Amino acid sequence: MRLTRMFSARVVQVLEATAHCDLPCGVYDPAQARIEAESVKAIQEKYQGNEDPVFRTRAILIKEQRSDLVKHHLWVLWTDYFKPPHFEKYPQLHELFNKATKQAGAAGGKGSMDPAEGQKLLDYIAEIDKIFWETKAAA
Repeated sequence: MRLTRMFSARVVQVLEATAHCDLPCGVYDPAQARIEAESVKAIQEKYQGNEDPVFRTRAILIKEQRSDLVKHHLWVLWTDYFKPPHFEKYPQLHELFNKATKQAGAAGGKGSMDPAEGQKLLDYIAEIDKIFWETKAAA
């Protein structure tokens, strides 16, 4: 038994790699965050137009899941795609991502059923999208 444990500890090595798709594929696009944010806003609008408590509960749960996905996709762009030269050229980028992820969280999309909050999130993502495509064109 002891020999088996020693042998397996030496032969089996676990390598861990992380990326947005578990492989450093280099494929990034703010569209992923935008699509989820569009869903957040659409759910907020549908919630406002429906008084059914079961529907409203489901809407809140789904909206919160989509808000988490927005944050995930934004964080991937912020931490994996954008590099120091991008932040030097666009000094507002850190603050923009900070505002966008907070807007997707409890401060906005996740914490509110007001479609105006969903629109603010979409506006932040549009600003990030513009910078993203400028950096892709320059590459």
